[in-house]
Amino acid sequence: MGPKNVTINNFAEMTGYTEKAVRHKIDLGVWIEGRVWRKAPDNRILINIEEYDRWAEGVQAPGSRP
Repeated sequence: MGPKNVTINNFAEMTGYTEKAVRHKIDLGVWIEGRVWRKAPDNRILINIEEYDRWAEGVQAPGSRP
């Protein structure tokens, strides 16, 4: 089993999304802060793989945008 949270760069390599596309989803609020992504103590953005998978499968959190 891999890590729960990964950097945008690692996430892009794993999924095929570009780093720009990931940042765009964050900026638009498509992915919810504290659920799909969060800032680490060093201010780097980390993507929660489990929550991304839920989003990709169409399981959305209340208040999230498609």
